[in-house]
Amino acid sequence: MAEKKEKTPETSGDVQATDVATVETKKTVEKVNPEKFLKEFDWHNYEEGIEQVEDKKLEEFEKLVNENFVDTLNNEVVEGEVIHISDRDAIIDINAKSEGVISLNEFRYNPGLKVGDKVEVLIDVREDATGQLVLSHRKARVIKAWDRVNAAHDSGEIVNGFVKCRTKGGMIVDVFGIEAFLPGSQIDVKPIRDYDQYVNKTMEFKVVKINHEFKNVVVSHKALIEADIEEQKKEIIGQLEKGQVLEGTVKNITSYGVFMDLGGVDGLIHITDLSWSRINHPNEIVELDEKLNVVILDFDENKSRIQLGLKQLSKHPWEALGEELKVGDHVKGKVVVIADYGAFIEVAEGVEGLIHVSEMSWSTHLRSAQDFVSVGDVVEAQILTLDREDRKMSLGIKQLTPDPWTDITTKYPVGSKHKGIVRNFTNFGVFVELEEGIDGLIYISDLSWTKKIKHPSEFCAVGDELEVLVLELDVEGRKLSLGHKQTKDNPWDKYEKEFALDTTHKAEIFEIVDKGATVVFNDDITAFIPSRHLEKEDGKKLKKGEEADFKIIEFNKEFKRVVASHTAIFREEEAKNVKAAAKKQKAAAAEAKPTLGDANDALQALKDKMDGK
Repeated sequence: MAEKKEKTPETSGDVQATDVATVETKKTVEKVNPEKFLKEFDWHNYEEGIEQVEDKKLEEFEKLVNENFVDTLNNEVVEGEVIHISDRDAIIDINAKSEGVISLNEFRYNPGLKVGDKVEVLIDVREDATGQLVLSHRKARVIKAWDRVNAAHDSGEIVNGFVKCRTKGGMIVDVFGIEAFLPGSQIDVKPIRDYDQYVNKTMEFKVVKINHEFKNVVVSHKALIEADIEEQKKEIIGQLEKGQVLEGTVKNITSYGVFMDLGGVDGLIHITDLSWSRINHPNEIVELDEKLNVVILDFDENKSRIQLGLKQLSKHPWEALGEELKVGDHVKGKVVVIADYGAFIEVAEGVEGLIHVSEMSWSTHLRSAQDFVSVGDVVEAQILTLDREDRKMSLGIKQLTPDPWTDITTKYPVGSKHKGIVRNFTNFGVFVELEEGIDGLIYISDLSWTKKIKHPSEFCAVGDELEVLVLELDVEGRKLSLGHKQTKDNPWDKYEKEFALDTTHKAEIFEIVDKGATVVFNDDITAFIPSRHLEKEDGKKLKKGEEADFKIIEFNKEFKRVVASHTAIFREEEAKNVKAAAKKQKAAAAEAKPTLGDANDALQALKDKMDGK
């Protein structure tokens, strides 16, 4: 520990000394320098009043001290020399009134610290409990670091930094001992996929932003690269020409194309210009960071948007298509695209043909192409048309099999019964496929003898098997009319007799409807009862669920209409009674020969009875 040195006399009035001491001190001040004076001066005698120093000499001494020693009152960073190193501390001489102490923890970054080294320090405590000057090397480094960072920011100077670790959104960089933030977007001009490759590396940076309030520093490595690229970019843009072939690096891959780095200038290869073949995504052709030769197809006036091509560097596949290929030949290809109207088949790399949905089946009832093929399927087809100039080809699948309509009259004569699969509905009927390429239509009226069907889906479902009867056959128009109900006997022929006029049947009121009610005689026949025919003999009307006898008063087989009446049951009995009475009266009259007035009276009475009077 350095001995205590900092105390100096402040006023001559506080010193009581002899003339001899004054003379001795005068000689000493004149002969020695301040350092020697401080070292040899007997502070004990001075404090005890044994020796006395004149005011003038003290002033001269203080002047010499101020001229030769560091002022420890300010916070300036000063340079000191290591004069001693202990197990825990380093003693630093800063040319002050006493040496300072710094903990060795502040020199961890410099394990080779030795006596004689020059270090920057800041006075932390002017005097600790033991009267020792306490210095800080760490604080001095921070202050100097901020000065250097601010200077680098103002001047645009390039600084070196050590990448310490990753953090959210970027990296932490040590610049002059200050932790600066390097955003991920400022690492490089191209997107970075592996941040860890930069950790523990020393790189060059440019200080781009300083927040003095929060002591934040932002640096950029990308800014240095962009400066170099900008010069290259101007040179490259000035030499661009359409048709020029350049080497580039795949910078980014999107669903619509590939961005290429041409050495500072970016260009886009659209997905349609990557390959003569149809592709779903550019990553089927290229990979990130891959180097490729590309051709310049077009660019705008400022040459800021450059359109590139890759497939243009190879010969068009249609030009390489064999001359021997002709209409009628059979080819194999892979289904690459499906649309409602057809499918595109790649018969050779970059050469596609269209199979229209009408050429997929002999059936005249068109369906979606997806019902026949799927993407990726390998199919065989026949060339129907071939236009090399326009680079178009149409294909057909159905031509590989015989036309089933050739012997249609033999296989499906009118009146023959068959089984078919329900393929589709319309509002007016059902399409049933008898075999591949042959389907027919069942009109909604030919589905059932008894059910009233509003839409075919009420009767059957797609995929159901139905028994059908050929009703009509149009070979030239390739149309087949079928019937389902005709495969069974018409139950209305039997019902015509069973429910003939004036026949009586027992049933209960099923439902009260507008202007009447309905009764269900069986699964096929529901009869209508007009409101006036619901009246019972007691004058009341039948209610829902009430059982009674009903007489058939109308039966129409063609329109499947049945009308019945309950009132007619007892009215018929009354009518019979009236006829019987009239007949009996007539016989009695003939026997008694009554007068005309008597006969009229009797007839009037019968009439009144029938009318319910």
